[in-house]
Amino acid sequence: MHPVLKLVSQRLALGLLLLLAASALIFVGTQILPGDVAQSILGQSATPEALANLRKELGLNEPALSRYFSWLGGALTGDLGTALTNGQDIATSMGKRLGNTLFLAFWAAVISVPLAIFLGLLAVRYKDRWPDKLISAVTLTSISIPEFLIGYVLMYFVGVKLGWAPSVAMINDSMSLGQKLYAIALPVTVLTLVVLAHMMRMTRAAILNVMQSAYIETAELKGLSSFQVIARHAFPNAIAPIVNVVMLNLAYLVVGVVVVEVVFVYPGMGQYLVDHVSKRDVPVVQACGLVFAAVYILLNMVADIVSILANPRLRHPK
Repeated sequence: MHPVLKLVSQRLALGLLLLLAASALIFVGTQILPGDVAQSILGQSATPEALANLRKELGLNEPALSRYFSWLGGALTGDLGTALTNGQDIATSMGKRLGNTLFLAFWAAVISVPLAIFLGLLAVRYKDRWPDKLISAVTLTSISIPEFLIGYVLMYFVGVKLGWAPSVAMINDSMSLGQKLYAIALPVTVLTLVVLAHMMRMTRAAILNVMQSAYIETAELKGLSSFQVIARHAFPNAIAPIVNVVMLNLAYLVVGVVVVEVVFVYPGMGQYLVDHVSKRDVPVVQACGLVFAAVYILLNMVADIVSILANPRLRHPK
């Protein structure tokens, strides 16, 4: 088998194993939560007979291993179960919420990824000079402040005081694309500031590492400008670590938006998860955890595969 196909197959198999392990951890974690699901649904005034009947109806009397395989089998076929609090199909309810989260993450990525790469290239071009130091200082400051604090500061000054953007990011299907983008302006800004620094600094470090190579000196001797050397010769050869860090931050944009969605009351997966955690709706918590794990593992697997394909020694073995 070709080395590239072999490594890609190994990454795919490892991704599936990781997802299986994540599903087991999610199930175990929800099972050891304190409290009684039946009690939380029926309330403190419920009779023992009513509690026993509900536990039987929910399958809580069955062995944990049996319940795990039943839940996993349903998830593999697209059946994530029914929410205990409202009786709605979880997959149907989650579909719209996941779409909202992906919409928010997409626009944050559209802004942050090109901006981070551009700032990284600019920092390399002016290494150890004031543009490099200014970019590093601003990005490090942004990554050092918790996202909920950035969110509340922007909400107060930009949303309430200046009125430039809505402080509550509510969207619905009747809104146009422009209206939706206006509504999510503040959460997108927060997410961009949170992930920008990491991607920019990794881009800078990866390109500086490549700049030590002999072929870079050859390109400089040909009379190319500094930016041409960086953009045409250094950047393409530093793409593998840059793609890795971009994918990790894209995974964060999807998985780590819980805090931002709660701050701005955004109707996404994070808000959906938090709402049902407070109600101890275990099937919803399990489904959200599984989807988040799948997205995170998928994006990391894509990063690994891109890194493999970007390696010329693997693409053209001797």
